[in-house]
Amino acid sequence: MSKRDRSKPASPPVVVMVRIVVAEDGTLAVTVDGAPFLPPEFSPPWRRGSFPAIVDSIREQTSCTIRVDVIETDGRTMTDFYTPRPRRTPPPEARPVQQAPQSAVSVPVVPRLVQFAGSGMVPGEDVAVAIVIVHTETGPDGIASALIDSRYLDHAPTGEVILLGRISATVCIGTPQ
Repeated sequence: MSKRDRSKPASPPVVVMVRIVVAEDGTLAVTVDGAPFLPPEFSPPWRRGSFPAIVDSIREQTSCTIRVDVIETDGRTMTDFYTPRPRRTPPPEARPVQQAPQSAVSVPVVPRLVQFAGSGMVPGEDVAVAIVIVHTETGPDGIASALIDSRYLDHAPTGEVILLGRISATVCIGTPQ
């Protein structure tokens, strides 16, 4: 008898298969594991510019790796893989308020928020905020905006913040107001 472990793994690796076929008119036919993936109700058909929204929408619905095959009109196929996003830390306003020990006077710590915005990103893309304390996403206009607890900036010698578009590689550097 063999000494190899023949038990089944606890959970087999899973990859969600996304197939995007580009039509001559630029519209996209999208399937997820063979089932049609349609745009939201009352929306126009998927188009090339919809690609980030398609991938983001599918990523939100699964915690598995996604394989995306794009079949162009000339028959070329491009394949890309998207791994599950890491859990993000909640924004400062969603975190529990820190309080002083019971023996001292209990005064809640209130964040002092400042805003920093930058443009030029792809609509809906993931945007890193550095001093890396949180991530944000762009709006439908490609503009990213971050609310930052100014106490973090007290520890930054320059007081600058960086917004980095993860798809577009757009970098916006500046001082929040």
